[in-house]
Amino acid sequence: MDKVALSPINNQLYDQLGERWYGADDDPVALLRAESRLRNPWVSSHLRERHGNPSRLLDIGCGAGFLSNALAREGFDVVGVDASDASLTVARRHDETDRVRYDVGDALALPYPAAAFDAVSAMDFLEHVEDPAAVVAEAARVLRPGGTFFFHTFNRNLLAWLVVIKGVEWFVKNTPPHMHLLRLFVKPAELRAMCTNNGLSVVEIHGSAPVVWSKAFFRMLATRVVPPDFRFKVTNSTLLGYTGFAERR
Repeated sequence: MDKVALSPINNQLYDQLGERWYGADDDPVALLRAESRLRNPWVSSHLRERHGNPSRLLDIGCGAGFLSNALAREGFDVVGVDASDASLTVARRHDETDRVRYDVGDALALPYPAAAFDAVSAMDFLEHVEDPAAVVAEAARVLRPGGTFFFHTFNRNLLAWLVVIKGVEWFVKNTPPHMHLLRLFVKPAELRAMCTNNGLSVVEIHGSAPVVWSKAFFRMLATRVVPPDFRFKVTNSTLLGYTGFAERR
């Protein structure tokens, strides 16, 4: 294998973002915000339908709280956990409800008892760890029977490398090296197996992709800045990113 393939993932970049988490358009974090605008209502709807409101959710790898703070505004009881204390500081500042509990913690050894949560999420996180199966195992451990595991990650294939990794490097300013590594992307079949091995039954998986034929998309290509109206959409194809949920048996 070449040297690049063996490079570690660059997770330290999130410590440096500060308020850019919520304000920067000349940075890939703007794409993460756009993805959240698509996914957050979907998580909220399923959470309310499956567990009612209030229900208790653990957001693993919560970053600056895009999902956690959105769910708290809707009345859910949310705990966010992340290894980056700097990111959690930003998340707390943007928690309008002052109700989210934010903890520094390790996703491979969550500091919570078994069956403590109605739902667990790992959104844009599994592709940032060397052992995603261990994250899924911990998520299953802290879920109560009948609980829901929400996930979003990227598929491992040539198209995902071209679009998710190289495309972002080419067309979004301030993209740091090794923000994503193809070797850490997770095929849907692999994630299904991780879930099955930990007592989770996958209920739904769907794809997501940028809305390509839009003025916002072409403005990004021309300026390398992500417009505020840049959007993602749900697709039938899981070749790029994919989102879904599983149920704890």
